[in-house]
Amino acid sequence: MLLEVCGLTKKYGRNTAVENVTFAVNRGEILGLLGTNGAGKSTAMNMITGYLASTSGQIFIDGQNILENPLEARKKIGYLPEHPPLYPEMSVGEYLRFVYQLKKVSLPRKQHLQEICGLLGLDQMTDRIIKNLSKGYQQRVGIAQAMIGFPDLIILDEPTVGLDPKQVVEIRELIRMLGKKHTVILSSHILSEVQALCSRILIIHHGKLIADGSALELTNRSPFQQRLKVSLEGDEQKGRQMLLSLKGTTSVAAGIMIEDGVYEYAVEQEPLADIRLELFHQACAQQLPIMGLSRAATTLEDIFISLISGTMEHQEE
Repeated sequence: MLLEVCGLTKKYGRNTAVENVTFAVNRGEILGLLGTNGAGKSTAMNMITGYLASTSGQIFIDGQNILENPLEARKKIGYLPEHPPLYPEMSVGEYLRFVYQLKKVSLPRKQHLQEICGLLGLDQMTDRIIKNLSKGYQQRVGIAQAMIGFPDLIILDEPTVGLDPKQVVEIRELIRMLGKKHTVILSSHILSEVQALCSRILIIHHGKLIADGSALELTNRSPFQQRLKVSLEGDEQKGRQMLLSLKGTTSVAAGIMIEDGVYEYAVEQEPLADIRLELFHQACAQQLPIMGLSRAATTLEDIFISLISGTMEHQEE
């Protein structure tokens, strides 16, 4: 177990930013920390890295308590905040050598920094002034400083924010590369990014941990797993009424014409229900040919909205 977070809480007066969050991260995981803006993601990361003291709770990095042994614990962490801590007037090489000295790394400096620059595509940029680099390359420099010392745990807070699509793809590939040799915690509010990169996902809402699992595990817990896409040829209203009449159907979205005379419907079923056989018989009886039938793919966005909505309804009650 590389990281253990136990009962982590942070309060600002009467406001609670993070409340009783507990989880653990194994070596080799790419963990996604997901939540809306203001959910508490960055606050939790700042406490894990030791930049912010918790109100209560404990954090252990490879067995070292971050508050009791901060220097030993921080040696095992590389951190990229949402706004990279760069010195724009420095060259890339000067900045990385500066960070190397701050971290008191024992690895051979020249060889170590050359290796990092090679991995991140910065080997031709070491003499360039940071402020003259593109946003994407500045982000690479930020990741490079997090990698200095080759820490076991690398924490990235919104690493693709503000990047253009090409730069986003490049940074995502770098994160995949990091995940092969390091444990990575990635914070983001971009759901597709978390789903594409992370082997495990934590969802935080109003400072509370409301979900923990792989995308597949979260999907299996989601009510959306019982959604079907049905394409029928014929009158749209007639098709919708037929679908609503099937035992086990809970709702049917209005049909969308996908080709001349053919409508696609999103059909929600009760848990464990299977309407397909009755659908076949009723479609034949009512002369509504089935032109397509499939389970609708559940996205992380579906799961996220479902969990957030459920939490909000529970709070209102």
